[in-house]
Amino acid sequence: MKIPNKFIAIITMLLCVNIVSVSTTYAEGLDDPAPEIVPTQPNGQSVLFDNMHAQTAGQADWVIDGAFSDFAEGIASRGYYVTELRKTTPFTWQDLQNYDVFIIPEANIPFKKSEQDAMIAYVENGGSIFFISDHYNADRNKNRWDSSEVMNGYRRGAYTDPTKGMSVSEKNSNAMQGIASTDWLSDNFGIRFRYNALGDIKTTAVVNAQDTFNITTGVSTVTMHAGSTLAITNPQQAKGIVHMPNGLTTTHKWGPSVDQGVYHGGGIAEGAYAAIAKLGAGKAAFIGDSSPVEDATPKYRNEETGKIKKTYDGFTDADNGTLLLNMVDWLANQEDYQSFMETNISRDTVSPQLAIEEPLHSTEPQQEPWSNPLPTYRWYEATSFAAGSFGSSELPIAEPLYRLLHNAIMANHTTETVTVKIEGLQPNQMITDITLGAYITGGQQIAKVQNINGSWPTSYGYSTPFSMLANAQGVATKQINMQFNPNITGQANLRLRQNKNNVVTQAITISVAKQREAIQDKVAN
Repeated sequence: MKIPNKFIAIITMLLCVNIVSVSTTYAEGLDDPAPEIVPTQPNGQSVLFDNMHAQTAGQADWVIDGAFSDFAEGIASRGYYVTELRKTTPFTWQDLQNYDVFIIPEANIPFKKSEQDAMIAYVENGGSIFFISDHYNADRNKNRWDSSEVMNGYRRGAYTDPTKGMSVSEKNSNAMQGIASTDWLSDNFGIRFRYNALGDIKTTAVVNAQDTFNITTGVSTVTMHAGSTLAITNPQQAKGIVHMPNGLTTTHKWGPSVDQGVYHGGGIAEGAYAAIAKLGAGKAAFIGDSSPVEDATPKYRNEETGKIKKTYDGFTDADNGTLLLNMVDWLANQEDYQSFMETNISRDTVSPQLAIEEPLHSTEPQQEPWSNPLPTYRWYEATSFAAGSFGSSELPIAEPLYRLLHNAIMANHTTETVTVKIEGLQPNQMITDITLGAYITGGQQIAKVQNINGSWPTSYGYSTPFSMLANAQGVATKQINMQFNPNITGQANLRLRQNKNNVVTQAITISVAKQREAIQDKVAN
């Protein structure tokens, strides 16, 4: 497969550029042009990221110019042209055929039967797919389908009715038309995402490179932060390349897991964390967690709430990035064999499975969705999405910027002043229910905050709630006096809350000696 013809001219023009170039015009919905990353030294191959199946729902931001940008730019640095798939109608084989690798980051809207068929045709004819899932019940858009179910092709406990529990409007939505329960992933790729939900785990159970087509070269440690594993159902087609440590117990499950979380005590029996498969002329790869792929640069707002998202640097953790990029290289390299039986690599055995994992007999441990969506939010209608989210036509509402100005070292024997400053408000806007406190590790409160009437409280704790009024420039400031516990020295934290939500948490040092340092402007992350 080669780079689509319409991009050849772009690449030719950029051959003399010495850095990876990212398009600066970003789309905000499926009708807009997709972002692209053009490599400076093209290898003649291309990678397509799915962005049609709620990849930006909830706190997810799995797009190439957002919280998957480190991964996408890493792919481009190896010479691949990278872009996203955006359509308002179901994708077809023709949409995929000009790309060497199709990456599906944690889909939360089920694939239509026609899309499953398109992917099968694509792989059988030489294309490759990378399935990136997550733990069970990671239902980011609260539509009762999570990524493991979308990838597998059926809902847990709802095989006979993929719309189980949905309202009439949900059932009749375009998103749910053409959806049929299938075991298509296992039937075609010999693998199935499990329902388990494991917590924060670091694994060194990495298969040797000579037994993984060199995919694990340079990989010794891989991390998981709430994820799942994969059951091998056909070893002729699928093989695990990274596993969980042995000896896992229920203490290793993800805290909010809805069932036992750990199914077979870790190890090979628990299933592969990362795996590969062969189908026809093409290939597939799988990983049970989006955390190793993400970075801390989300682009969009939460489509339900409109809040700013918080994502984390998983791609640079341990050897995650090396594993992921090696998997893409392997996927893009076409080979002649049709199954792993034709190669010299060792083959796995069929993974043991619990009765609750069988498609027709699977169970739903709790009623879905895991929480009720806001009345204004409809996962299947982009017109209901909050401003600033992918799919919304409205710009995000600017959020106030809270700052704390204070001495670098705070004395514990006299009154210290902290200035609270809020910027980005509307002129004359009032912000209410603000509280300020100080604490040490473990949560012990260590400061008395002077009351508005000038009196002092008798105990250490947060201030009484106060309000702040913005001036004509949209800036509000207020000086707050504090007295620290004379028995406390060393590291502590100031914390500012608004409506009981933490808006600034800032490290300070408490000292006996009075040291006046330059005022520091501390900004909330």
